[in-house]
Amino acid sequence: MYSLTVTAKLNDVDAQAWLADVLARIADITQHRLAELLPWNWRAHHAAPVARAA
Repeated sequence: MYSLTVTAKLNDVDAQAWLADVLARIADITQHRLAELLPWNWRAHHAAPVARAA
């Protein structure tokens, strides 16, 4: 668990938000899309709406 949160933090991701999203989505995601849940990919996907809102 520690390595997951540290990896998220090293990728400038809110570890709590990332982990909550991953746990909510992991059961419904297909195997070939699992890479979307990695912190470095998750940040790029979730940072775009914030940047547009500003």
